[in-house]
Amino acid sequence: MSTWQEVVAQKRADREKLLEPFKLAEDKLPPKDQLNVYDFIESGGADSILTEKDKEITSIDDIDTLAAAIRDGKYSSYEVISAFIKRATVAHQLTNCFSEVVFEQALERAKELDRIYKETGKTVGKYHGVPITLKDQFNVYGVDTTLGYVGRANNPVTDKSKEAVLVTIFEKEGSVVIAKTNLPQSIMWCETDNPLWGCTVNPRRRDFTPGGSTGGEGALLALKGSIMGWGTDLGGSVRIPQIMNGGYGLRPSAFRIPYEGVPVTIDGQEHVPSVIGPMTRNLDSLISITKTVIDNEPWTLDPKCIPIPWRQEDYDEITKRPKLVFGVMKDDGVVRVHPPIARVLDEAVEKIKAAGHEVIEWNVPELHQELVPILNKFYIADGGEDVKTDVGKMGEPFMPYVERMVNRGPPISIPEYWHQMVLKREFQKKYLDRWNATAKLTSTGKPMDFIIAPGFPHTAVPCESCAWVGYTRVWNGLDYSAAVFPVDKVDKVKDALTEEHKSYVPRNEWDAHNWPLYNPETMEGLPVNLQLIAGRLQEEKLLAGVVRVEEILKA
Repeated sequence: MSTWQEVVAQKRADREKLLEPFKLAEDKLPPKDQLNVYDFIESGGADSILTEKDKEITSIDDIDTLAAAIRDGKYSSYEVISAFIKRATVAHQLTNCFSEVVFEQALERAKELDRIYKETGKTVGKYHGVPITLKDQFNVYGVDTTLGYVGRANNPVTDKSKEAVLVTIFEKEGSVVIAKTNLPQSIMWCETDNPLWGCTVNPRRRDFTPGGSTGGEGALLALKGSIMGWGTDLGGSVRIPQIMNGGYGLRPSAFRIPYEGVPVTIDGQEHVPSVIGPMTRNLDSLISITKTVIDNEPWTLDPKCIPIPWRQEDYDEITKRPKLVFGVMKDDGVVRVHPPIARVLDEAVEKIKAAGHEVIEWNVPELHQELVPILNKFYIADGGEDVKTDVGKMGEPFMPYVERMVNRGPPISIPEYWHQMVLKREFQKKYLDRWNATAKLTSTGKPMDFIIAPGFPHTAVPCESCAWVGYTRVWNGLDYSAAVFPVDKVDKVKDALTEEHKSYVPRNEWDAHNWPLYNPETMEGLPVNLQLIAGRLQEEKLLAGVVRVEEILKA
């Protein structure tokens, strides 16, 4: 029997062999101590392998624009897939974002799509020849689904019917899977590192994390090695990487997007369901691919999917209404956000007001503090047994964050579990009542439409320092729809530490960990995202709300 170290060596060697034909020569790569490689490809660093046409194709941010170019014959499917494979490989060399690659299969599928187009003059589906990448949690035929565990390696999906429903839908629409991307051991962390594939880093600062748990996807999208990514979100795992990489991400309510064919840690727990969410480089793409999934009636393939069709009338109502009402949440009462995030939120609120919309204060720190311990009990209800079993299969080491998580306490009893479910339900009702009560505060006499808030207490931070996920996780506990979107960047002059900042006394140990992480010099130029939240199963309303906010902020 192989040791875990031998399996790691074999898996990494297999991956490198598949990457070899598309790799940039080692002597062409930036030195390892060059931290910012975000512009490396755009500035010509990979021109020995990427043609001008490759760069032109991969620089298209909008998925419908790329699909239209293929449909109009400007690019062949093979040209597009080949270009993205090359760029994605360089992105991997810079950040270690890949887990499994399926380049050979992707190129063969691209050739087949070109043949169909040539013979019929028609494309296959909405996204004919458009690449798709997925977190290493989605079942893809022919490759492993590891969840970051060595013990799950060398067990590929051999039954096509076991592929993720999402993959089935996008293959029907003509998309081509090119790779799966890295994630943390066990999935359950806000960074991306594991014994099997190693650490994924942030392209803007390679000593910083790209976030997690869908961090490989976030880094790949940032370097334009993909145009459409999919991840999962149990406590922020779609949103956090997009916050740290300056992209767009959606956390839909549970069971709106099909989860069938997507293994997960602590599978079977549905107290705080993990959900699938899209990750893109622009907002129109986020809307397009979400609508496409729903238009494919995924409830006919996944028995848990809620049969709610795309509600265009809900989307249109928000895009056309003259006056919207936003509740602004500046602080969750646990961890204070860093200066750039506070500034960007304040500026956004002023612009929203100036555009004629209404903004009220949403200040409910006691509710957020009440939910956190409930969620913590759910995440380790089994005493960490599920994670311990997977780690123990090959004797791989626990990552430090995983070890801390599984050792928080013993399993809880079934009566205690039921009690926690009651507490969660009571909390959800309390929060809903508070939301509805805002009708007394608004000029419309109706409850606020959205909450606008920080997505995270900080931008990207040094590896192994991410901790507080309360700004994302609370919406998982409530099962509200939430989206993140880029707004600005850290500016070391505007966001310099004031005397008040320097004398700030943290409220608790979480706050004491977070506040000293801020450094305007090292964080200069990092993306700053905000988060918009709508009620449960209000994805159309939410996405339209982000459209309105982005229009205001870019005006």
